[in-house]
Amino acid sequence: MNSNTHARLRAKKAAEDLNISPSTLAKWRMNGFGPPYHRCGPRIVYYLQYEIDLWLAECDCSSRTAKTKPR
Repeated sequence: MNSNTHARLRAKKAAEDLNISPSTLAKWRMNGFGPPYHRCGPRIVYYLQYEIDLWLAECDCSSRTAKTKPR
């Protein structure tokens, strides 16, 4: 892995990379959905790039499994 995969992203940048609004990402956090996040104090939220990548891969696998299940 290169050092970029362990990059810390603030919530705004993570939302931008996920192509969603920062408020959607905040709602996901409040509802226990979305990629894992970390807090540094009461106001600073950040994400690790590799955890976002793993979460996206997991979502991709889940959607494929749901489509291929027999009825």
